[in-house]
Amino acid sequence: MSESFALALILAGSLFAQGRGGRAGTPPRSPKDSAAFDLTGYWVSIVSEDWRFRMFTPAKGDFPGFPLNAEGTKAANAWDPAKDEAAGLQCKSYGAAGLMRVPGRFHITWENDNTLRIDSDAGQQTRLLHFGGTLPQNATPQWQGYSVAQWERTRNRSRGGEGQPGAGDSSGGSLKVITTNLRAGYLRKNGVPYSEKATVTEYYDLLHEPDGTQWLVIKTIVEDPTYLTGPFITSTNLRKQADSSGWNPQPCTAR
Repeated sequence: MSESFALALILAGSLFAQGRGGRAGTPPRSPKDSAAFDLTGYWVSIVSEDWRFRMFTPAKGDFPGFPLNAEGTKAANAWDPAKDEAAGLQCKSYGAAGLMRVPGRFHITWENDNTLRIDSDAGQQTRLLHFGGTLPQNATPQWQGYSVAQWERTRNRSRGGEGQPGAGDSSGGSLKVITTNLRAGYLRKNGVPYSEKATVTEYYDLLHEPDGTQWLVIKTIVEDPTYLTGPFITSTNLRKQADSSGWNPQPCTAR
């Protein structure tokens, strides 16, 4: 074997190792260490659209804009908060399909190097976003389901809708989250349903305003073969806080 050929093999092996772990002989970086951006801290909802539906509980039957099929419409029209309270189901509108849409504050931290944690003061819920995780076999459906997360490194185009900050820079990538294994719940507090077969796909984009304000724009896509004729899509805006001011945990309510 010639010296030049042997050297080429050594260099190729070194580059392969670096591609997998950053440097030869080093392990891959964890999702925490390789995060596309920093989501940690306290965030507050900025309700710039659907105000009357989000700030107050709509009346029974008031659910325009939802792609409900006949079964979904029937279930929504049967909404009975007193029945939910009697059954201990006050948290049906605080599941992962609707939680980030609930006005309030959110505290985001790293549970460990592979798991992001989102705590809400409204409903006192906790979501765990698992990087590289897989749904355990025979897992019992939960309000927050099981969420699998991954960083997407492409430069973000605008994902949001009405009310999204308009002067932001979203370079760096996105966080994509897919949630399944959901306990049946409500997309809106007045009984708009989703079933245990629902899948929730979210994209978290961080935007920076020129004045230093940081926004988290969350595009949420809910697909449910049981109650919806097509995807239900929302764009939700959270603004970063300097501290925990206003943090006020409150239990779920059915009304």
